[in-house]
Amino acid sequence: MDRNGKDIGAFDPEAHWQTAYQTRDATTVSWFQPVPVQSLELIQATGVAETSPIIDVGGGASTLVDHLLAAGYSDLTVLDIAPAALERARSRLGALADRVAWIAADVTRFVPARRYGLWHDRAFFHFLTDPEDRDRYLRVLRAGLAEGGHLILATFGPEGPTRCSGLDVHRYSAAELSQVLGTGFRLERSNLDEHLTPAGGCQQFLYGWWRHLPETTAAG
Repeated sequence: MDRNGKDIGAFDPEAHWQTAYQTRDATTVSWFQPVPVQSLELIQATGVAETSPIIDVGGGASTLVDHLLAAGYSDLTVLDIAPAALERARSRLGALADRVAWIAADVTRFVPARRYGLWHDRAFFHFLTDPEDRDRYLRVLRAGLAEGGHLILATFGPEGPTRCSGLDVHRYSAAELSQVLGTGFRLERSNLDEHLTPAGGCQQFLYGWWRHLPETTAAG
């Protein structure tokens, strides 16, 4: 233990991702997308208003926020565990970065100060291999997503990689993800996508769009 009571031998996700973004070009990491086509198409399909609050969880240095700003969405939040990743995105956006709320936090310990109309996560959920971490994430999700709001969640698909950035991941089908999310979410659409990495590899992703049901609907 260090003097703050932290287990020195324990895995530190913030340190891991900080190092990843401090030592590597954000355009060369395996998950980089010049244009996040699947995410953008699903966000547009939801019909969410351009003024509705949207949060990109694990957004890091992703270009999604750039494209959402260009499309006219005006209430955007990007949350990531690595401040270095957020700084990459802020630097890339320049003056436009002031139009975005940036939150450096571990989402499993995040306390939302508001409810969002759309919650997007393409980068984080499949790294939660511990059921307790998944449960913490889901509690935060339910607290932070408005009833009737939209969840767009992308993970590695059934034939995706078993490891990423040196870490184990959990692969999902749409049915498995729906089961994990529980009765409070209704699957609207899902599809598998082959992501071409900057190094020329291919990774299978599952993209899904769920509606967060009002409690009375979910109970019924």
